[in-house]
Amino acid sequence: MDIRLGIIGFGGMGKYHASIAPEGGVKVVAAADILPERVKEAEDQGITGYHSAEELLADESVNTVILTVPNYLHKEIGIKAAKAGKHVISEKPCALNVAEVEEMEAACKEAGVHFTVHQNRRWDKDMLTVKYAFDNKLLGNIFTIESTLHSGNGYVHEWHLYKKFGGGMMYDWGVHLIDQILFMMPDAKVKSVYADIKNILHEEVDDYFKIIMKMDNGITCQIELGTYILKYQPRWLAAGDKGTMVVQSLGRQDGRIYRTGKVLEKLPPQIAETEAGPTRQFAPLPPGGIVEEELPAIQTDVLDFYRNFRDVLNGEAEQLVKISEVKRVLSVMAAAWKSAETGEAISFE
Repeated sequence: MDIRLGIIGFGGMGKYHASIAPEGGVKVVAAADILPERVKEAEDQGITGYHSAEELLADESVNTVILTVPNYLHKEIGIKAAKAGKHVISEKPCALNVAEVEEMEAACKEAGVHFTVHQNRRWDKDMLTVKYAFDNKLLGNIFTIESTLHSGNGYVHEWHLYKKFGGGMMYDWGVHLIDQILFMMPDAKVKSVYADIKNILHEEVDDYFKIIMKMDNGITCQIELGTYILKYQPRWLAAGDKGTMVVQSLGRQDGRIYRTGKVLEKLPPQIAETEAGPTRQFAPLPPGGIVEEELPAIQTDVLDFYRNFRDVLNGEAEQLVKISEVKRVLSVMAAAWKSAETGEAISFE
């Protein structure tokens, strides 16, 4: 069985799927949007256009839908799609909370259709580089991972400005950044979640957050996102007892691994005089004290998401993005909101 896709919501993400899904072997057969100009855009691309989700769901040539509508509509339309016998792919976040996801999951099980979420950031080279270091103990025993995403663009756009539509950066990017950490170390449990969530330029929705997750494998993970931070920090920093890794940019592999060139068995015998005053622990390292290495080469292809879902439909593969994983991410997000409200770390798992 091939994927014959109907796109519900032909805005930015809908157009994105229309442009790349065919490269993954998907046939895009229909698109629906409430705006006539977007329906025409779809038709101009040779895609059958509809003015409502209900019209598209009645199209028997569609066997799978992807939900690229505002977040608050995912549950309602996803359940309608399941009842119409369509396999369901939702853009992230799948829904606004775990209870909504469970309603969608139940509807899909009752209808006998498959259900997944487009967590495309699992294929990002920057994250997979850090995951490779974790999986292969490239840095020894990692004790801290920092995931940082900064932008100077400031203002949130379109419906993301409104809480009632599921706006804000926790729903927009927090779901990705938390998912990446949990995907990176799936066997680790989250011991606690602490979060600071702010409204810097927006009264209604969050545009800054910092989340600290303490894992039971001894790693402390820090996630920071800011839409109005004007000097960007590296996308990733991971440190272990055998080295430190820095990955600079989103979606790229522009960074280095740093190791000690000479293992110092003891501190220098004398205190060093520095601009910051006398110090021994933080004195400059001698020449050759730090050596650099290239990052490991990582191959990745986001089109594997579509290929996997096609294979799932044919009973040839296990689903890569599982609904249990989606619910776990939303549970961490709920703990983060509770922590931000109370000012306390929330015990978890």
